[in-house]
Amino acid sequence: MSDEEEQRPEADPRQEMFVVDFDLLTDDQLEGLAEEYCTRYHGLNDTENPLSERARVLSAIRHGDLVVWFDPVENTASLGAPA
Repeated sequence: MSDEEEQRPEADPRQEMFVVDFDLLTDDQLEGLAEEYCTRYHGLNDTENPLSERARVLSAIRHGDLVVWFDPVENTASLGAPA
């Protein structure tokens, strides 16, 4: 092991993002995450109605194609692909 590897601090596991089971969130929270996902990926200017994908996004959450990630450092949640 080199000196550089020995001096590198280990990552704090309390600062790592983790998946939150969608069943723990309210319907309003899931709707908000789905809306944020739609506007982030489709933008308000890219499509006429970016929120038209909301039902498909909610279905993807329920089927496990998208998961809720929580970032404890930023104290934020977002949707993304499962790990």
